[in-house]
Amino acid sequence: MTRVHTAGLLLALAICSASAQQAFKPTAEELKAGYQRANDFYQRANGATFNLTLTHGWIGNGESLWYRVDKPGNRKEFIRVDAVRKTKSPAFDHKALATALTTELGRSVSADQLPFQSVAFNTAGTEITFGIDRQTYKFTLATGKVEKSSPFEGTVLETQLEEERTTDFPAPYFGDFAPIVQAQEGGTVRVREGQVEVRSGNDWNVVTKQGSYARAQMVAEGKKVLAFRLLPGERKLAYLLKAAISGSTRAVLEQRMYDQPGDRLDEYETWLIDPSTKTESKVEMAPIMGGGQPWSGPPGVRPRGGKIFFSFPIRGYQEHRIVSLEPNTGAIKTIVQEKSPTFIDQSKTNYWLIGNGEKLIWQSERSGWNHLYMIDTNTGNATQITKGNWVVRGVSHVDEAKGQIWFTASGLGDVSKEDPYHIQAARINFDGSGFVQLTRGDGTHAPQFSPNRRFLVDTYSRVDLAPVHELRSAENGELILSLGKGEIEGLQKNGVKLPERFVSKGRDGKTDIWGMVILPTNFDSKRKYPVIEYIYAGPHDSFVPKSFRPFHNMHRLAELGFIVVQIDGMGTNNRGKAFHDVAWKNVADAGFPDRILWMQALSKKYPQLDLTRVGIYGTSAGGQSSTGAVLFHPEFYKVAVSSCGCHDNRIDKQWWNEQWMGYPIGPHYDQQSNITNAAKLKGRLMLIVGEQDRNVPPETTFRLADSLIKANKDFELVVIPGADHTDGGPYGERKRRDYFVRWLHGVEPPLGNN
Repeated sequence: MTRVHTAGLLLALAICSASAQQAFKPTAEELKAGYQRANDFYQRANGATFNLTLTHGWIGNGESLWYRVDKPGNRKEFIRVDAVRKTKSPAFDHKALATALTTELGRSVSADQLPFQSVAFNTAGTEITFGIDRQTYKFTLATGKVEKSSPFEGTVLETQLEEERTTDFPAPYFGDFAPIVQAQEGGTVRVREGQVEVRSGNDWNVVTKQGSYARAQMVAEGKKVLAFRLLPGERKLAYLLKAAISGSTRAVLEQRMYDQPGDRLDEYETWLIDPSTKTESKVEMAPIMGGGQPWSGPPGVRPRGGKIFFSFPIRGYQEHRIVSLEPNTGAIKTIVQEKSPTFIDQSKTNYWLIGNGEKLIWQSERSGWNHLYMIDTNTGNATQITKGNWVVRGVSHVDEAKGQIWFTASGLGDVSKEDPYHIQAARINFDGSGFVQLTRGDGTHAPQFSPNRRFLVDTYSRVDLAPVHELRSAENGELILSLGKGEIEGLQKNGVKLPERFVSKGRDGKTDIWGMVILPTNFDSKRKYPVIEYIYAGPHDSFVPKSFRPFHNMHRLAELGFIVVQIDGMGTNNRGKAFHDVAWKNVADAGFPDRILWMQALSKKYPQLDLTRVGIYGTSAGGQSSTGAVLFHPEFYKVAVSSCGCHDNRIDKQWWNEQWMGYPIGPHYDQQSNITNAAKLKGRLMLIVGEQDRNVPPETTFRLADSLIKANKDFELVVIPGADHTDGGPYGERKRRDYFVRWLHGVEPPLGNN
């Protein structure tokens, strides 16, 4: 009975405490101070941390290495490690080198402030070469002598903190097309003006007649040419109007080819050409999809064992093939025909040829988890190499001699305790035996292997854990030596609060949803704060940071009196196929059911969350999702700021949208369009767009604005002249802050024109 009464008393106290909390509404003085703290975050973090990365270099074949330890006052120490003997010592005589440099440079040099800009050891480890003020010097360890030397390639020594930016999102390949006329210089074959030419001595001879070739290369030991012939699609144009032109009274119209979902795309026929007879033979296979995707143009080909291998998707991205071509006969053979009832993630369609091409390693999600398979290229039979409810993230090395694969994976730890997104390094034999996890520690890992792959330097961290640096055996993962850790005491003394990790169950009541929360530095447990979510829910990746940073831009927003969160809901990547498939023909879902449940669970830990005042912001796909929040979930999200959003998946680039939303274009495209659903807006919405957005056409934002106007909805539109794909840059950052302050706090922000 006593326990029951105690529990009841505690519950009553908790309820009273929660009810006693007052909504945080900053005064003018508090708000001004908050803006100043937000602007000062970079200064608070810069110079307040040390050794977040391990500056190091391998010596010789990698059985020894050096690394640098940074200390306050711009002091540095160089350490040498003997990986075999498991020992550490000074990398050289710092005082002797400082003395020699003082004489050589004609100015005083301190032993703990050696002015290196780059450094490297020779193979024997008996000399170091370093750069100072564009001059190269060599220091001989045995003699203590410094002399000028020849230029070298060494480890660049940088210590300055990079400021996290929220300006432009460059997109170098979006909207690009392989032109009909494409010249390829060099080697013995090229394409010029759509014809294939072969070089004989200094002369180039045309060996084709029909034209429209886009790429060609010699195969069959120079006896044949493999060429891809372009069948042009609709090649429709997209337009940009650049109004802010210096020195001109007229705007400039820019046009470019830009495939949208449903457009007829470029395709490529496969041809074999005999240069000796100038005969062109079409390979009997269907044309290969081209278009404006990153893999635009003809597929890359890999000659091996007298055959040619190439890999390509079928439009709709529910099928992917690897085929082999016998160039002497033109015989084509399908090696892999991967199919999925949903999508095949193109970022995972990787393969590695083994030997003379008798086998290949194929990456596939056919088991429900991204794993590696050994494929017999003669029979097509597949043997699974890696297995388990975890995800292969990448292959770093294939050792054919030893029959081993070195790879990274996430979800290898105890996922009931550890973040399943954390990356670890591992090794496995071709036959699936000999699995070895090479890294350890509760964090996400960034391994760097020695040249002989006997050792690795591993740095791991979390958003709430400073980096830890270790030397490990690459044979069995054994810890050899601790190399130090990042020092962040100065950061915390400057009032920077580390993000907190938080996990709760998703919409199915079973799946863990991971995210992070950032509190204001002046957080008061007696107040209730509005909540702002930063969202990016593109199915192509996962987005909540996993490694340590001194600060995030979300810290700046929190200083204005907000609790800021970021979450990876269902439909994002790197958690297995079922988790990912939620996005299939369902991009508008954006994981919102999971996100809302996550914040509701967080409010039980922090009753200071005011879930009656929730804002959201994002850029690009995050711009689409943040607007979708106030259209499809207005009962929860009240204010949104959306930058350069893809507000209708029919307007954005073909390759990204068809990958997740499917092909042919169905009614779900219209049903999930922000433009179609604009009349549902109930909360506050600010739209930001760059006038020169070459990634997502600006008209998607303007069409949304048009629909909102026709629905007589209040919103704000901010156009950044001359800007590409952007969240608005510094001006957009200020407008975003002010908008949340005005509509979540209910107070006017400081005037920007003062």
